[in-house]
Amino acid sequence: MNSGGTQNWDLGAVPMIEPEMLAEMISTISDLALVIDVDGIILSVLNAPDHNAFSHVKSWESKNIRSTLMPDSIGKFERTIEEHRADPDRQQRTQMNHMSSQPGQDSAVLYSFFDIGPDGAILMMGRDLRPVADLQQQLVNAQIALEQDFERQREYDTRFRVLMKASHDAIVFVSVANGRITDVNGAAAALLGQTSEELTGADFAAIFEDQGKSELMADMAASALSEGNTEVSLVLRGRRRMVLRAAPSFFRAAGERMMLCRLEEQATDRAGTDVLARYMTGLFENGPDALVFANRDGMIVAANDAFLSLTDSAHGTAVKGRSLADFLGRGVVDLKVLLENAARSGRMRLYATKVKGQYDNERPVEISATYLADAAHPAYIFVMRDAEVTDKTRALAGPGAVGDNRKSVVELVGSATLKEIVADTTDVIEKLCIETAVELTDNNRVATAEMLGLSRQSLYVKLRKYGLISRATE
Repeated sequence: MNSGGTQNWDLGAVPMIEPEMLAEMISTISDLALVIDVDGIILSVLNAPDHNAFSHVKSWESKNIRSTLMPDSIGKFERTIEEHRADPDRQQRTQMNHMSSQPGQDSAVLYSFFDIGPDGAILMMGRDLRPVADLQQQLVNAQIALEQDFERQREYDTRFRVLMKASHDAIVFVSVANGRITDVNGAAAALLGQTSEELTGADFAAIFEDQGKSELMADMAASALSEGNTEVSLVLRGRRRMVLRAAPSFFRAAGERMMLCRLEEQATDRAGTDVLARYMTGLFENGPDALVFANRDGMIVAANDAFLSLTDSAHGTAVKGRSLADFLGRGVVDLKVLLENAARSGRMRLYATKVKGQYDNERPVEISATYLADAAHPAYIFVMRDAEVTDKTRALAGPGAVGDNRKSVVELVGSATLKEIVADTTDVIEKLCIETAVELTDNNRVATAEMLGLSRQSLYVKLRKYGLISRATE
């Protein structure tokens, strides 16, 4: 630099600056300034007087600047120097990282390069980027904390949804400010006869009869504040007119007052229901007839002691979970006939077959089947009666038990020979049996033949004989 004379700038003539003043200006407008020669040796170091982070840089003088840089910054320094020497008028700004004596405290500095002498000396004016990095790190930490809060909120929301769905209690959340439903679980929606989507946002008081919004909230508040938390009786609006009991409790969330209301159907004859349940349980456990409960596939769900005695089973676990077909004489054929006919008409009476015991002994039985068409858990109830006992009872009843069938047979005596009478009655019984089997098996010829103990060819012959072949193919 020349201390005398002037140098023209774009804004006009400015006198040359004294070296002391120039050094003070450089140290003031930059955080760190280095003067290096053509080999990269640091000739001079200037740092801002109020910047304590670079108090140690005075020891860099006479060192090669490369020894103060991080390994990844040495290559950036070489490229920047080459580009600056190739085009000195082009302003070069490069970020480089200086090593520190303490691990993890490296200094990031953004340098600008200027030629200051004919001997190739270069002034590197730097700005400390650590405040910017600290601010960026604070923003990153704030973003991470915000994401963690959102994740925790999503986790709590998921837990809340799972708890609401799994709860068997009917729960409704109502905003005290406007009296509208904010959330409702599936049990409450089913109890109120609407979907969760229809109930969310609806006026809670409008669901019930003779209830205004302010009056209902006042009753709920009085119930919640009373000793013992007395319940409020509500009548559901519409055709159902169900009487419900509401147990409210109030709380505040995010500055808004909320009401949690647990709903329950008010039992009108609970004592009578309990007595009936005890009676039915006693009938199942102590009844003389075998009772079997099965699911829609015919798998045994429960059986009483009479069925265990009928099948010579030691205990209930020996039959529970097994197919009822395992205990029927014709197996799957009998079970299919029972299930299909009971499901079609709701019940089936006096189906004659045999029951097999644990040791393959068979006993004739008469089975009645009832189908319970519950939407969630459909079931079949089978009542089995020992046919041997029934036949003996009918035989002891005398001639009157035979009824009109015996009378009609007796009337044939004298009008035809014994052989003709026996042949005619045999044909009538055979035809009746075939028609019944065809009807029970729903025209399934394989099942019909197996039920009657005939081969398929013999069944076809008898169907043609009695003119039933057309009916069986319908």
